[in-house]
Amino acid sequence: MELAPEINLGILNGWVLLVFFYAVFGILLLSFPKDVVTRLYDRTAWSKRQKTLSAIGKLFILSWFALVILTPLNIGHVVFVLGGVIYLLGLLGFVLSLLNFKDTPLDQPVTKGLYRVSRNPQQVSILLSYLGISIAIGSWLAVILITIGAFMSHIRVIAEERSCLQQYGVSYRQYLEQVPRYFLFF
Repeated sequence: MELAPEINLGILNGWVLLVFFYAVFGILLLSFPKDVVTRLYDRTAWSKRQKTLSAIGKLFILSWFALVILTPLNIGHVVFVLGGVIYLLGLLGFVLSLLNFKDTPLDQPVTKGLYRVSRNPQQVSILLSYLGISIAIGSWLAVILITIGAFMSHIRVIAEERSCLQQYGVSYRQYLEQVPRYFLFF
């Protein structure tokens, strides 16, 4: 692992893992009913402050994207294998959480599958995949950027939980009391 890895646009850069991740995501979204996709991206209950802070957090993620796209994968190194395993675990969690989301009736909060152990398995899984990519390219700078992005995405999570409280009321309040926000942490 290096703080700032060699930048070089190439065929075997971190973008390969990003393209695969978003291809899987896109295929899933295309197979979902339109109302499920609308529910997935509903930001109507977000405050202006939450929207602004979320946008600032996305700047760190965009910086991370640029670094990943321009950094070669460390194929043949231990960090590539470790990063690949973490990436695949995150991708699997993301797919499962999206399927759990899709299979929940629109008038109910999502509480089945991975949502039984985390209120935000999509967010956790995305960040896990991004961390895996950061390790696979061997970049501490990528790890730092994604860590900052993760802290900023906490604002997004708070906004989504507030929206769910408004939409689902008591049933979501009970869910909040029973299930941790990020798998291990209440």
